[in-house]
Amino acid sequence: MVSIENLHKAFGKNQVLSGVDLSIKEGGIFAVLGPNGSGKTTMIKSILGMVIPNKGTITIQGHNIKNASNYRQHIDYLPQIANFPSNLKVKELIKMIKDLRGKTTEDERLIQLFKLEPFLDKKLGTLSGGTKQKVNLVLTFMFNSPLVILDEPTSGLDPISLIRLKDLIQAEKAKGKTILITSHIMSFVEEISDEIVFILEGKIYFKGSVSELKTKTNQPDFEHAIASILTENHA
Repeated sequence: MVSIENLHKAFGKNQVLSGVDLSIKEGGIFAVLGPNGSGKTTMIKSILGMVIPNKGTITIQGHNIKNASNYRQHIDYLPQIANFPSNLKVKELIKMIKDLRGKTTEDERLIQLFKLEPFLDKKLGTLSGGTKQKVNLVLTFMFNSPLVILDEPTSGLDPISLIRLKDLIQAEKAKGKTILITSHIMSFVEEISDEIVFILEGKIYFKGSVSELKTKTNQPDFEHAIASILTENHA
C-alpha cells in the first residue's frame, strides 16, 4: 500500500528525516509514534505531497508519487488542527467539500454517529474544539478512500465520541482500508493499533506489534516500553 525508501528531508541545517525505510501493507491500523521533532509529521506530509523530500522514493498502491497529484484522491486526511472558515455554517462547509471532491459520500451517517444534527446551522467560529473535531472527522471519513491518515484524531473528544471514533476506525479497517494514526494517547494507540511504527531522530527505530515492542524493551506494559526507548536514546 505505502512504500518509503531512503527518505531524506532537511529544513535548512535541520535534518528531519535521515534515510527512512518503511513498508506498510494494505489493510490494518498503523500507529506512527515518536517524540516531538522525531520526523513523524514530516514523513506523513511527504506521503500527502505537502512536503517535498530531498531524496528518496514514496510509492502508494505501486505508483511513485513524485510529481503526481491524482493519488491524493485515494487518501482521506484528518489534520491535527483544522482551520475552518469561521463565518461558514457546518452544513455549508460539508457541502463545499463534497462539491470540491465530487465523490460519493456518507456524510449523513457520520453526522448521526457524532450527533452533529443540532450544529448544522451554526457557524464554525461559534463551535467548541470538540465539536469542530467531530466536523473534522465527518469530512475525513465521508469519502470512503482506501488510505486514511489521522493526525491526533482524539483531540478534544468527549468519552462517548471517543468510543464512537474507535468503533468507526475498526469498521473502516473491516472494509480493508489502511489507516495511519499519530497520537500522544498511548492507551488509545495500544487498544486500536495492529502495528506500531516508532520514529526516532529521523529514522524508523521499531516496526511491529505492541507485544513485540514489550518483548524488545523487556517492559511489562506499552507506556513503559515507549519510555524505555526514549530513555535509552537520551541517556
